[in-house]
Amino acid sequence: MSLKSEILDQPAVLRRLLATRMDDVRRMAQEIARRKVDFVLLAARGTSDNAGLYAKYVWGIRNRLPVALAAPSMFSVYRSPPLLEHALVVGISQSGQSPDIVSVVQEGRRQGAPTLAITDDPSSPLARTADLVIFTDTGTERSVAATKTYTAQLMAIAMLSIGLQPVGEGQRELELVPDLVRQALRLDAIVEQTAARYREMTKCVVLGRGFNYATAHEWSLKLKELTYVVAAPYSSADFLHGPVALMDRGFPVLAVAPSGAALPELLPILKELVLSREVDLLIISDDAEALALADAPLAIPAGVPEWLSPFVAIGPGQLFCHHLAALRGLDVEHPRGLQKVTKTW
Repeated sequence: MSLKSEILDQPAVLRRLLATRMDDVRRMAQEIARRKVDFVLLAARGTSDNAGLYAKYVWGIRNRLPVALAAPSMFSVYRSPPLLEHALVVGISQSGQSPDIVSVVQEGRRQGAPTLAITDDPSSPLARTADLVIFTDTGTERSVAATKTYTAQLMAIAMLSIGLQPVGEGQRELELVPDLVRQALRLDAIVEQTAARYREMTKCVVLGRGFNYATAHEWSLKLKELTYVVAAPYSSADFLHGPVALMDRGFPVLAVAPSGAALPELLPILKELVLSREVDLLIISDDAEALALADAPLAIPAGVPEWLSPFVAIGPGQLFCHHLAALRGLDVEHPRGLQKVTKTW
């Protein structure tokens, strides 16, 4: 499959994952609840780390579980891991091959903590190490840049959140996600036209907040991987603590701003950037006021619960990166200096 076909394959992957893995995930959630964990320590790299950011908000807000993103070097390089009593230790990795992520899960198991792997390879070292495994089952993802494995990881995280709650809570919302993602991907032709506007872009900032802080990071990573644009992701709150000084006329600002609790905080910042700094704003949103601010608006389906909006928002972002790279004559299947499986220690 090509990168484009893998992006477009996401609705089918998500639908299959929901249909085949939800019962297993519920059983895992029951085991985790039985162990009475107080917090989550999560280890990941790259795109999986961005999925971990999503988990930080989903499990924190919906399940009231504090989530800390691990520093794997404490485990693999310094060999001085933190105490993990009452922790759920989670490793997220498409390949399940990276030794530093495995080392975090190994240490959690050694200390007697329940351990969970979210991976696309059930025979990987990570899967063999963990007590519990959510197999994301995307089929082979051949392109170096992760797309469908990312949203599959988001789905595994959302499914576990539902499993940790009373039966039925959030389930119906989650079942709508594959079709909403399919609707968002219909923007393909519009996204291609939008990418042409940014053909000469060399730098940008990518803004998001709350659940879509993860989307900002993942969109930024895809821009770096595929288009070689210097893309810096920020929470809109952190952005005001210094980076806003970079903004001047024509500076590209890419924003993820769907409806929800974070939007009222984000909108005034975007208005100020457009009216006072005269930035060039590309926005992914379902909100009419936000879209009206943009030089390049990308309208996603309306009415998506905010906690699920990262599934819907990232698709147009992935397509944008694909088209921008293709317009520049870059090899979208094999970005320079990158490999599909990256092992770090």
